[in-house]
Amino acid sequence: MIAIGKRSAVALAVSGVIGLAAFTWPLFVAPSSDIAHAGDAPWTFALLLPLVLAVVLAELSDKGMDSKAIAMLGVLSALGAAIRPLGAGTAGVETIFFLMVLSGRVFGPGFGFVLGNTTLFASALLTGGVGPWLPYQMLGAAWVALGAGLLPQWRGKAEIALLALYGVVSSLVYGFLLNLSFWPFAVGEGTSVSFDPDASAGTNLLRLLAFTLATSLGWDLGRAVTTALLVVVTGPVLLRTLRRASRKAHWLRPLATSGGGEEPDTTGEWGVRHDGRVC
Repeated sequence: MIAIGKRSAVALAVSGVIGLAAFTWPLFVAPSSDIAHAGDAPWTFALLLPLVLAVVLAELSDKGMDSKAIAMLGVLSALGAAIRPLGAGTAGVETIFFLMVLSGRVFGPGFGFVLGNTTLFASALLTGGVGPWLPYQMLGAAWVALGAGLLPQWRGKAEIALLALYGVVSSLVYGFLLNLSFWPFAVGEGTSVSFDPDASAGTNLLRLLAFTLATSLGWDLGRAVTTALLVVVTGPVLLRTLRRASRKAHWLRPLATSGGGEEPDTTGEWGVRHDGRVC
């Protein structure tokens, strides 16, 4: 697992708690109330922006990011926003999750959290997909990329298999979370898949699963299959490319010589001195 700095860990933990509250609060409100996501989404979005900024600042403070990482974040966000319209909205085909999974894997959970948010936000602006669902899509995608950075550090075919499996699981969980965010208000009261404020948590969970099976499972499976296939097809090349970019971006400071002068690092590789020793 990629090491996380203390500040970054705190920022991500706070973001996780607030994000979980954003997804689950409808479970504690009667469906007959006048509250709906059209009203709460702006507040969720307003809370999300400082959370993303806090994670960025924590990563910068912990040296998990630098100016070059911020530039890479912009490039990957723009790339994701550009390729998402190629599949979004067609039988659940999703062409963006594989990029977030692979990027989160290489650059770590903090970078992944920010990338998921910025990619979905940029995509929404590009395609006109701004609505009350947007902050929840951003949070869900952020958790997908964050989770990829926390997976065991396997290599080779085992790593590709792990990431493909993670792509399937995270795609299904993403769909489940989006359903959870609006389900209590989606179908009203009195049906077999409606939220019942008087029922137990287990009963409501079964109702939510039934709602998911009846409405969005086909789309979620399409997203899962697409993500897994793209990870398998592009993973070996993209992982090498992103890791090479990560190494090249971390230039070492000049090393002091015994005479008081400075010798430049001549390898351009992160963590390797000019004399071949690892530092």
